[in-house]
Amino acid sequence: MDKNTFAVTPPMGWNSYDYYDTAVTEEQVRANADYMAKYLKEYGWEYIVVDIEWYSNDAGTRRGEYQYIPFGDNEMDEYGRFQPSPRRFPSSVGGRGFKPLADYIHSLGLKFGIHMMRGIPRQAAHNHCKVAGAEVTADRIADPSSICGWNPDMYGVRHTREGQAYYDSILSLYADWGVDFIKCDDICDSWLYRGISQMPFSGWEEIRMLHRAVEKTGREIVLSLSPGPAHIDRAWEYCRYANMWRITDDFWDSWELIKEMFGRCELWQDHVREGCFPDCDMLPIGKIGKGFGQERDSRLTKEEQKTMMTLWCMFRSPLMAGAELTKLDDWTLGLLTNRELLSLLGENRRGVQLVRDASCAVWKNTDSKTGETAVALFNLSDETRELSLSLAELDPEKAGARVVLSDIWNQTRTETVDGQIQAAVPAHGVAAYHVTFPGE
Repeated sequence: MDKNTFAVTPPMGWNSYDYYDTAVTEEQVRANADYMAKYLKEYGWEYIVVDIEWYSNDAGTRRGEYQYIPFGDNEMDEYGRFQPSPRRFPSSVGGRGFKPLADYIHSLGLKFGIHMMRGIPRQAAHNHCKVAGAEVTADRIADPSSICGWNPDMYGVRHTREGQAYYDSILSLYADWGVDFIKCDDICDSWLYRGISQMPFSGWEEIRMLHRAVEKTGREIVLSLSPGPAHIDRAWEYCRYANMWRITDDFWDSWELIKEMFGRCELWQDHVREGCFPDCDMLPIGKIGKGFGQERDSRLTKEEQKTMMTLWCMFRSPLMAGAELTKLDDWTLGLLTNRELLSLLGENRRGVQLVRDASCAVWKNTDSKTGETAVALFNLSDETRELSLSLAELDPEKAGARVVLSDIWNQTRTETVDGQIQAAVPAHGVAAYHVTFPGE
């Protein structure tokens, strides 16, 4: 199975984390899937992803003390594999796992994804659970010196034949359920295992183990690695063994985080390719935050949200909406359904940053087969500014040409004959255009 034959463009979908945190239920997942099928699917949105701790019966019940309850009430089978909480996912009762929910999502013409943590449940190791496909128990493959700094659920898995058997058994189970997307956490980066003097991070080998397990299923499963920031010196490794990898820590609705992302995208722009996508993380738009204590609107202004969407698309990051979809207003729905913008994610497109300083940035996105070009002028300053780009900077061979600019956000058309693309751009905003040369 070639991972690049089914994820040739950046995956687009919805993830439960930004709104529900650890406590999403089957009813809520179905409601968001119904909305996506009705309003978003025709624009390319297709993945419905259940994020962290879907196996926890008591997730969210002690949110004032813990995000992840130590040794909580978790569902697990005899082989040390987490199962969906029947309290939250009633269709899983009777050992059916996520298959009924996946079948429902597939019936809508969508794809189903789940979150997993690197490693094996500590509970499985302590209980000496059997390991499917191996003659040892879970305590023999668990590495108690390899842990996650922010989630207490797992131990790392030792790089042994029996450890590989455990990962194989997990992925075989997920494939049987009908999973199309896996977001594996505590594997792309770890702040616990940094520096020469510290122990090596076993997650590097576990990425390879997970990749091998995915391949053995024969199923087309997108593999996404979290959290970030990913290590640029391991770019080849991420691309070889995964489809997506986070280039940032958790991204939230902060203008400062958006500004920082321009540098991250510049660092990773040469590693975006078919089936391999550096990931800018979820889109914190619309209604978010309920599982964290209080539902709220995104703190990003409309201009900032347009900047974020434009950068993600020019760069060709995966797009995962974090909002409660059933509560989207018309403006936010329009943000997610701008066909001219989403076309920049196309199979033959490539984005590159042409200019970046403290006050502005310019990106170009080109189709390698047709030559079609888009350009975006980003105002990173706190006041409206006149921004410009010469045609010579965009394409030296077109320096004196007549140009038609089709505004991606406003759907207007203008012409320029003075060799400049220029616009008055609001603070924290963007002007983005498809650029065409009449007569060609």
